[in-house]
Amino acid sequence: MYRAAIIGLGNVGRFAVEALSAAPDFELAGVVRRNPLSANSGGMAEKRCGVPEDVIVTDDIERLGHIDVALLCTPTRSCEQYAIKYLKMGINTVDSYDEHSLVYDLKMNLDGAAKEHGAVAIISAGWDPGTDSVVRALMSACAPKGVTYTNFGPGVSMGHTVAAKAISGVRAALSMTLPLGAGLHRRVVYVELDDGADFNKVRADIIADSYFSADETHIIRVESVDDVSNMGHGVNMVRYGVSGATHNQRFEFNMMINNPALTSQIMVAYARASMRAKPGAYTTIEIPPIDLLYGEREKLIRALV
Repeated sequence: MYRAAIIGLGNVGRFAVEALSAAPDFELAGVVRRNPLSANSGGMAEKRCGVPEDVIVTDDIERLGHIDVALLCTPTRSCEQYAIKYLKMGINTVDSYDEHSLVYDLKMNLDGAAKEHGAVAIISAGWDPGTDSVVRALMSACAPKGVTYTNFGPGVSMGHTVAAKAISGVRAALSMTLPLGAGLHRRVVYVELDDGADFNKVRADIIADSYFSADETHIIRVESVDDVSNMGHGVNMVRYGVSGATHNQRFEFNMMINNPALTSQIMVAYARASMRAKPGAYTTIEIPPIDLLYGEREKLIRALV
């Protein structure tokens, strides 16, 4: 049994409680969050934010005893600081960092700390980047020459939503991704504003943020984000390419999912894989798929090959 801690108790963190509790080879040691009081208040309305009564919620991971791996269910832009902190404690880390263009930089930044302290960091272990990255790699192996289009949505993007929420003047936000085809997307961001906030300034700040600046982005003011909230999402990936000298090869992958539920499940799978890897930092395409699975290796090979 591996002892795991969840860092953060937002959408992904709450589903990670369920995913870890369902995994036969993990023990949920506890949850670490900045304000543990709201989770420990015991009120029926809050239901401890989805955390069972017997699970410790604290603001200090050292209060949880020995920890093998920490699931960093935190905003992307804080993943690195949390990862370095726990790697230096000899704890493996798994995150769902989602800024595609910076993934390799994060890998290199964490690799030294992981190796120095005998730990493993698996980065961008969500579904995109994450398992979709593995699918793209497999498609490229099938057709080395070609082009892959990744079309997200329609659905809510958690990373973009968190980025919009961080903008000054925004009380709450929801960012929807709408596929335009050929890997192009439109972002529609619904915002609740703080009292006195300037909508035009909020709009300009969101559009200028690196999460949104590369895409067509529309900002819509609403009275309540909850009225438009939906955790559904999906992806369609298509590769057109050449196998050897044979043209017109086509490969397609589709899924429709609950965004945070799938993200947390993938993080648990890569947490398992982290226990089988040598010290260092890895992306998902560097990890053998069999290491994601629970069970005896022989049985898995006989069942899946």
